[in-house]
Amino acid sequence: MDSGVALDTLVLIPTFNERLNLVALIEQVLQHPRCRVLVIDDNSPDGTGALADEITMAYPGRVEVLHRTEARGFARSYLDGIRIALTTDVSHIVQMDADFSHDPRYLAPMLAAAEEFDLVIGSRYLYGISVVNWPLHRIALSVFGNMYIRRVTGLPVRDCTSGFRCWRRSALEALTLTHITSDGYSFQFEMLYEAVRKGLRVTEVPIIFVERVQGESKLSGGVVLEAFVAPWRLVLRSVFRKCAGT
Repeated sequence: MDSGVALDTLVLIPTFNERLNLVALIEQVLQHPRCRVLVIDDNSPDGTGALADEITMAYPGRVEVLHRTEARGFARSYLDGIRIALTTDVSHIVQMDADFSHDPRYLAPMLAAAEEFDLVIGSRYLYGISVVNWPLHRIALSVFGNMYIRRVTGLPVRDCTSGFRCWRRSALEALTLTHITSDGYSFQFEMLYEAVRKGLRVTEVPIIFVERVQGESKLSGGVVLEAFVAPWRLVLRSVFRKCAGT
């Protein structure tokens, strides 16, 4: 039924083996009348992509699916989704995990903040530590990782690695997506770094992050290593650009 509210927000949800979470998550996202969904499935062996196709039939015009069959990767999925989003008429683009660690109830305050800011980050660390069901070593890794990123890059954000984000369309259009080279979760702070470098207005909205209940975490040692090296790469690249006048 037409609610009379413009569907001006596209929520990007990358998936790899998220069949157990997808239906309930999309149902909750679509409770927000402005939102529609693009599922970006990385050829999931568990049939997530096929399930997503079934969901599109239940929500015509509000749910679409991108089936990726090329090289898998968190960053590649998001970049492909962003490029598609920029061909549509939406005014806001949301990045959101498929495992319910990002609660759809925070979409409303994030979209409200996006009326004033170019990028809104759902922050786990704005007021202390708002994380549920993480072991102590995982919390320490994330907290000190964010401190390390801020120290190296100078980013003025408490949660540089949060994957829950709301962008204004104009903000993403201002970025040169071909310059984004990170493949793992450092993609998140590389995008943030480029946004700050462009002078975009960034703010944080507090969220409570809940570790996934269904499925398996995608964190690996390689992702951690990349996150350690990437801040220095970003700073050096910025220095080279300044020297080159670009």
